[in-house]
Amino acid sequence: MKPKIVLSSLDAERLENLMDSLTDEIFPGKKDLEEELARADVVDPRDIPATVVTMNSTVRFKVESLSDEFSLTLVYPKDSNAANGKISILTPVGSALLGLSQGDHIEWPKPDGGLLNVCIEEVIYQPERSGEYHR
Repeated sequence: MKPKIVLSSLDAERLENLMDSLTDEIFPGKKDLEEELARADVVDPRDIPATVVTMNSTVRFKVESLSDEFSLTLVYPKDSNAANGKISILTPVGSALLGLSQGDHIEWPKPDGGLLNVCIEEVIYQPERSGEYHR
């Protein structure tokens, strides 16, 4: 069973517009992200809980089997930069992160195949928590 996800109405609108601009050939994961958006509880940006991963949030993760920690920022495709820890919403991991909360667990694909169990330890930065509603 998938965990409950919460989205701000601003993120939902921007992501729906992004999805409308992409074809299945350009973005093979389009259907999966559309399903995530469809099952989300959409709320006003001011009502987003402070521990939820929203667009442009920076998140600290822990790899459960290794006790390794790392941080990433979830961004729109134009801002993606893996070297700077900015992961696109259009990646499988990016799509999976959106709307999750601190304490939630996800399976993270390893580069060489297989999966890692990863826990969202902390939402370090969230625009809505900082009062930034029009980023």
